[in-house]
Amino acid sequence: MRPVERSVDGESEQKVTPLELFFDLVFVFAFTQVTALMSENPTWEGLGQGMLVLAAVWWAWGGYAWLTNSLRSDDGVARFGLLSAMAAMLIAALAVPGAFGEDALIFAIAYFAVRALHIAVYTYGAPELDSRAAIVNLAPGLLGAPALLILAAFFDGPAQAGIWIVVLVFDYATPYVRDVSGFRVSPSHFAERFNLIVIIALGESIVAIGAGLEGGELTAGVVLAALAGMALAGAQWWSYFDVVALVAERKLREAQGIARNRLARDSWGVMHGLLIAGIILTALGVKKTIGDVDEPLKLVPAAALCGGVAVYLLGHVAIRLRSVRSLNRQRLVAAIVALALIPLAVEVDALVALAMMTALMVALVAYEALRFRERRAELRAAAHA
Repeated sequence: MRPVERSVDGESEQKVTPLELFFDLVFVFAFTQVTALMSENPTWEGLGQGMLVLAAVWWAWGGYAWLTNSLRSDDGVARFGLLSAMAAMLIAALAVPGAFGEDALIFAIAYFAVRALHIAVYTYGAPELDSRAAIVNLAPGLLGAPALLILAAFFDGPAQAGIWIVVLVFDYATPYVRDVSGFRVSPSHFAERFNLIVIIALGESIVAIGAGLEGGELTAGVVLAALAGMALAGAQWWSYFDVVALVAERKLREAQGIARNRLARDSWGVMHGLLIAGIILTALGVKKTIGDVDEPLKLVPAAALCGGVAVYLLGHVAIRLRSVRSLNRQRLVAAIVALALIPLAVEVDALVALAMMTALMVALVAYEALRFRERRAELRAAAHA
């Protein structure tokens, strides 16, 4: 059975199980494959394709986060369902580099299987009638959208990309059009699941450092780039987990009923996707930097590096705006600065461009730690009380 603990407000809180952590490993591979797709085709087309695939992978993972929030994932039908979904997701991940080419049909069929298993396990295994009714209410959209990807596999070029965009708009719109009433969100488990997937995505930045070398010589420039990439990933980790994750969980816990479900849908289901996209784009930029530290980055990798940092920070801005109803001005300014540095990033050596992004993130973290140290201490003390 799933471990359960009692929260301070009297609600029964679930704990993340080993099976859920095991389940996430296949998504580690999927994130890596998305980076590989964009790295092998470092053009605007490749970047767009990578982001479309990432959006689909993220939405699938999010669905299972809701599922394991309601079911005992380490027991009965859920255990079988998650293991089966892992197998299907593995095939989809293997097909990611060719998702817009020769492996498009394999990706589409495997991805549809992942989504269908989600609906089937949720419908069969949900312990509460309200949750079963809620997932059945969403099922037409959540199954219809990925089914259209099978159709997209028989097209190429703009037509294929157009179908993908329609699919994702339809997919993401489903819980807004049909709403998310009937579900029951366990705040600590939900927050922990999303915290862990952010860590997994940050791990892709570390993997990108090694992947970028690809057997090349370990020069002083490469060592400096590796250290800068590590510092950048560390600053991204700090900027989220130091306060943002704590406040977001607190707001989720304070919300009740349908308000909590909608906050989970918006702040966690959609806006946390911006964090993942930003991290993966940054990882692509780091990988390209490690590969050639003494030459300027081409436009697309430079846009990925600087834009990835910007998207990551804009995700924080969006989460705070939705959860706390206030604007994080310093992170908004930092995101704008990151975007403004793209023209410079294509003129200087790649190592310098990476150093600029690292300095920006480290400076932001340091500024906030000093400027808001008292408020930060209060928030952290309240979260750990």
